[in-house]
Amino acid sequence: MADQSDSVGSHPAAPDVSRAHNDLVGQPHDPAVEGPIAQAEAVAEEISSEERPMGSLGRRFNWRSPFFVGMSATAGVAVTVAAIYLFLSAGNVIVLIGVALFLAVGMEPAVSWLVTRKVPRWAAVLTVLLVIVLTIGAFIAAAVPALVAQGEQLVASAPQFLQEAQDKNSFIGQLNEQFQLQDKLTAILSTSSSGIVDGVLGAGEAVFGALADTLVVFVLTAYFLADLPRIRSMFYRLVFHSRRPRAILIGDDILAKVGGYVLGNLVISVIAGVLTFIWLVAFGVPYAFLLGILVALLDLVPVVGSTVAGIIVAAVALSVSLPVCLLTIAFFIVYRFVEDYFLVPKIIGKAVEVPALVTVVAVLVGGALLGIVGALVAIPVSAALLLIAREVLFPRLDQA
Repeated sequence: MADQSDSVGSHPAAPDVSRAHNDLVGQPHDPAVEGPIAQAEAVAEEISSEERPMGSLGRRFNWRSPFFVGMSATAGVAVTVAAIYLFLSAGNVIVLIGVALFLAVGMEPAVSWLVTRKVPRWAAVLTVLLVIVLTIGAFIAAAVPALVAQGEQLVASAPQFLQEAQDKNSFIGQLNEQFQLQDKLTAILSTSSSGIVDGVLGAGEAVFGALADTLVVFVLTAYFLADLPRIRSMFYRLVFHSRRPRAILIGDDILAKVGGYVLGNLVISVIAGVLTFIWLVAFGVPYAFLLGILVALLDLVPVVGSTVAGIIVAAVALSVSLPVCLLTIAFFIVYRFVEDYFLVPKIIGKAVEVPALVTVVAVLVGGALLGIVGALVAIPVSAALLLIAREVLFPRLDQA
């Protein structure tokens, strides 16, 4: 009887919810206050295991119900409007992130090549970034003394230039008479001090902004490159399980084409620098090696890079003679034509498997839409679209 009375008067033991209720959340834990939540925590304790701490997936929602259809349509419109607003508000930041991700994908073949040769990924990433930084640093170290020497020479030659500007029989005098260069220079120098200060501050702000953007892109590129395997896996997890294997095949091929594009662009830049060096040495233009490196670096920028490099080199060639300057301008015009319509389609187009016509059109359209960034990513984007169309769109259309 005692046993029966004890069993009648006793209460069931409270379930152990040690794994269902986190010690760092919602303390003190009182089942009497939580009510139905305490029952849910008891069930959570039952479904939690060491293999699946968060439990198994539940039953699928009925996405075809009127409620979910209406919610999906409304959410789709809201997400689209919000995405457009965010893109317009943070367009510059999004562009920087896109450029950093593009550069990281472009450097990935070099990093993966080192990793496959038993180099830890962190060391491979550090090696690739150090090579890039040292290359840029070596160019700056070689350029600064030359720029200082040229500046001193320009200051020393300023009186001679002013004297020639007064002589109508000299080349500089004829330019001055035709374009009124001296009067325009005097007008600029006689501008109010506030205008000059504003111009200097504006130029300084632009330079500081460019340096800040470059630093942001470099840091983001390093992070993307270091964590690219995890980023790749995360994006593939967003694809349905049944379509994931094919998405991996197509996605990895697109990433490889981006790496091929970057490598092809480097090859073309090296060709531009070598040809420029040979040309300048043949005509006795000073600082041929430095200018060759400058052309190679600027040629990495599509559309405008080689043009800016040609202007700088032609200006230096003018210090030799006017005929050499004109011949140098003609050299860059011819080279620009050969690069755009022969080297880029043959080298980059072959690396990314894009037809020559599509390569040229993509660069022109991308540059018109997004400037330098658009021209930079135009060919890889075209390669991705062509691959998706060939593997997904065309087979669907053929079966329709």
